[in-house]
Amino acid sequence: MSPKQQRGEATADLLLDAALSLYAQQGEHGFTVSAVTKASGVSLGSLYHHFGSLDGLFDALAQRWLSRLLGELLTALQTTRTARTGIRAIVRTHLAFVREHRDAAMLLHSARTDQRNMIQARELRDAQEARLSVFAVWIQSHVDSGELAPLPLPLIESLVLGPLIGVVRRWLSQVDDIELDLDEAARVLPERIWRSVAADVK
Repeated sequence: MSPKQQRGEATADLLLDAALSLYAQQGEHGFTVSAVTKASGVSLGSLYHHFGSLDGLFDALAQRWLSRLLGELLTALQTTRTARTGIRAIVRTHLAFVREHRDAAMLLHSARTDQRNMIQARELRDAQEARLSVFAVWIQSHVDSGELAPLPLPLIESLVLGPLIGVVRRWLSQVDDIELDLDEAARVLPERIWRSVAADVK
């Protein structure tokens, strides 16, 4: 990599790091071009050069952290042998990621990310195709083995990830006195989710 490319990557990293910190501290309303350039010390021209727009910066930030989350989930899956232990690994790894990277989790589970994902669904899946294909193969292999119910792939994904995402969003946005315990969720959710997708619950 040339010195110019290294400087370019360093500048992009400065913008991405500043953007995440800003989003976590000030939320949607504080996430502006002027706020990001001020927090990062990077010029407006550089922001547009690297990301094209504020939406482009946001999308790159979401992709960076989604890629890290998917990478950790795949690593965890590779140590499992059964569908049941795989689901346990997905749940516990996701919850551990959220606890360790709360700022990134807030971004990934935000309404803005949901909106951008709906607009760019195909592009996002294409960007993560290699990792998502591994998940699809993993699911199909356990459907073929008779461990998972013979349901459409999107439905299995929804049954596994839906409750997990719901718990994470509740934990991230706690505003009442009833605190949601992630440790308890890590104990309870795997078995509950397993029962929703298992071919033959015993």
